[in-house]
Amino acid sequence: MNTLVIIIIFSVSLILLMALRFILLRASRQAGKENLLPYESKGCLVTPAERSFLGVLDSVVGQECRIMAQVRLADVISVKKGLDKQSWGRAFGKIKAKHLDFVACDPGNLSIMFAVELDDSSHRKKSRQDRDNFLNAAMQAAGVPLYRFTAKKSYDPQEIRSAIFGSN
Repeated sequence: MNTLVIIIIFSVSLILLMALRFILLRASRQAGKENLLPYESKGCLVTPAERSFLGVLDSVVGQECRIMAQVRLADVISVKKGLDKQSWGRAFGKIKAKHLDFVACDPGNLSIMFAVELDDSSHRKKSRQDRDNFLNAAMQAAGVPLYRFTAKKSYDPQEIRSAIFGSN
């Protein structure tokens, strides 16, 4: 009888240990899945050329504007109300995944003042020109000024200021 009790206690202990091991292993795998999502940091929000231009743009606008980088177009303009669902969806589809290089906002209330696109050599491609033409027309229709500057090694702050604020 003594041996039978020992065997039963050993068997129950073994079953409990195996169940505990299974539970811990399953929890460990689940935690590992959460940590293994297929994402990584892009490192920088803007390209080196955009960063260079942003420094000049910030100096040009000073305290008159707050500059935001890489703003989703659909956060700057919206599809007008009154369209049928299909037309609205088509129009929204054209703006939802596009971004503007820079958006200038009023520093007091962050209302949108104007946007800036920095055009590099990729803007010579037909597909990019079609995108640029759409963007120009959409921004004009929404009443949001859009200024374009060609990417280059250095910028004349006065030239940028004149283009945005006029000759004053």
